[in-house]
Amino acid sequence: MTKAELTAQVAEETGLTRAASKEVLDSILAQITRTLKKEGRFALFGLGIFEVVKRKKRIARNPRTAEPAVVKAHQAVKFKAAKSLKETLN
Repeated sequence: MTKAELTAQVAEETGLTRAASKEVLDSILAQITRTLKKEGRFALFGLGIFEVVKRKKRIARNPRTAEPAVVKAHQAVKFKAAKSLKETLN
């Protein structure tokens, strides 16, 4: 599902206009981003936990040429699904 499809679905289910539902979705995504930046963790009951993790510098290989390449240390976002979400998928 794309962001546009999600916006349209929210608009249809809530009776909001597409513009209003896009604004709400953008606001939610911005708040998640701000919280991850500030606190390093965002938990939403029933969905799961987003968490910032540090990745170490490592040597990787280019799959085409097999040449080694250095991947710098960086931060990434990890997601762990809530138990209730996992159970609904089974």
